Amino acid sequence: MQERQALRMQSVQLPMIPIVGELIRQHEGTISLGQGVVGYPPPPQAIAQISEFLSQPNNHKYQAVEGIAALRSRIAQKLQTENGMDVSASQIVVTAGSNMGFLNAILAITDPGDEVILQAPYYFNHEMAITIASCRAIIVPTDKNYQLDCNLIRAAITEKTRAIVTVSPNNPTGVVYSETDLQAVNQLCQQHGLYHISDEAYEYFTYGVPHFSPGSITAGRDNTISLFSLSKAYGFASWRIGYMVVPANLLESLQKIQDTNVICPAVVSQYAAIGALDAGKAYCQKQIAAIAEVRELVLHELSSISHLCTVPPANGAFYFLLNVHTDQTSMEVVERLIREYRVAVLPGSTFGLETGCYLRVAYGALDRETAIAGIGRLIDGLKHIQM
Repeated sequence: MQERQALRMQSVQLPMIPIVGELIRQHEGTISLGQGVVGYPPPPQAIAQISEFLSQPNNHKYQAVEGIAALRSRIAQKLQTENGMDVSASQIVVTAGSNMGFLNAILAITDPGDEVILQAPYYFNHEMAITIASCRAIIVPTDKNYQLDCNLIRAAITEKTRAIVTVSPNNPTGVVYSETDLQAVNQLCQQHGLYHISDEAYEYFTYGVPHFSPGSITAGRDNTISLFSLSKAYGFASWRIGYMVVPANLLESLQKIQDTNVICPAVVSQYAAIGALDAGKAYCQKQIAAIAEVRELVLHELSSISHLCTVPPANGAFYFLLNVHTDQTSMEVVERLIREYRVAVLPGSTFGLETGCYLRVAYGALDRETAIAGIGRLIDGLKHIQM
């Protein structure tokens, strides 16, 4: 007799990155344009903080569930200076990455059967978290350029809706939502008593357009949950440090959730995060300038196959989401690109795009030479796959 498994987990999609990762391992020499990471390391100030951590024996014990006081205070300063968010450290919860922050938020504000509105294409881990919590993700399409359609969002609100999620700069599309649209979503949440969950993991990755934080809207403070991460901007992916800014009424629930799940984020990583924030935005901007050059190269090369795929404008993050003109599914194309052309991308199906062929191209971890080689293989593959 087979042991029983939770029914809700059968509805959760398999994470695509490990699946594509296994295909890459089976085909030696594949260049990955798949996983969304940067290629540069944390700043030296972050590494230097490890000695400070080790100098205090008490640091080997559990620390505050919400995060150590020194880090939360430093985050509060950053939020005020860079995001226009005047919040106290008591509203900040340090998490083991912003994925954890999102799951924390869903568990804190929903009951089984509740609904959370996502924009399609969505970030797959958000949809997975909602399903794990026995809630329902309501998928609202964006326009042809992947921008918000506030009328469709409004129409999707029901008595079961608990939150509207926005991700800007966006994963997987790379678009940056306008302040006007984010203000409109926040106002909808205020009007209907909903939470606006604003994921801003890519806040520094914008190219010629501004980033706007909905948490800076004074009237929406009681309705806004803001999620941030050090993973991308500070080359901190494996250190697992993110943070939430939440209304005061959610703090007790979040303490219960975090104490049960992780007790406290790794304290050594929190010390390193202090050093990273001390290095500050200037460190990130220097690195992002190099990524911007790779971005222009990728965009130029993709323009040569505009008859084979559409590349909507993308002024943020480090992604392009291609709409490939083919009858093949996105996963079929991904598998062929890896097997025959040794280049990996992610299929649009994992981001909720079930019809058509969409491919997410990530360029944040590439140096110039690797970008040229990888995009060359991608273009060659798309030309031949469609013949």
